[in-house]
Amino acid sequence: MAASYISVPRDLTKVKSKIVFNLTKRQIICFSVAAIFGLPTFFLIKQVASTTAAAMGMMVIMMPFFFLAMYEKNGEYLEVILGHLIEATFIRPKQRPYRTDNNYSALERYIKAQKEVDKIVQASIERGEKRSGHAKASD
Repeated sequence: MAASYISVPRDLTKVKSKIVFNLTKRQIICFSVAAIFGLPTFFLIKQVASTTAAAMGMMVIMMPFFFLAMYEKNGEYLEVILGHLIEATFIRPKQRPYRTDNNYSALERYIKAQKEVDKIVQASIERGEKRSGHAKASD
C-alpha cells in the first residue's frame, strides 16, 4: 500500500482561507463581478453576431477580472503590481540623480558653515566696536 503525503507549507501566514468550492473571498467576488459584466455582454453581442463572436467578446470582458482574482506574485496582487508599474512609468521622474552623504562630506559642510558663522560674528563684533568707539569720540 502506497503512503500518501500532504505537503504542509512552512510559513502558515501564506495559507489563505477558502470559503466555497475551494475559492477565497477575493476570487468569489472577482468571479461574480466577471459574471455580472460578461453574461449580459454575451447576450447583447449574440443578438447582432454569431455565438462564437459573442463568446469571444464575453471572454475579453471577463479576463481582467479573472486575472485580478488569480494572479499573485511575491505576495502582491495584480492591482498592486500595476500600481507600482504605473507609478514607476508615469509618476516618478525618469532620471533619478545619484546622491551620497558620507561622514567626510558632512564634516566638510559643518566646518564651512562654522567658518561662515565665525565671519558673521567677527563682523558683528567689529561693527559694535566701531559704534561704541564713534560714540565715545563724540562725547
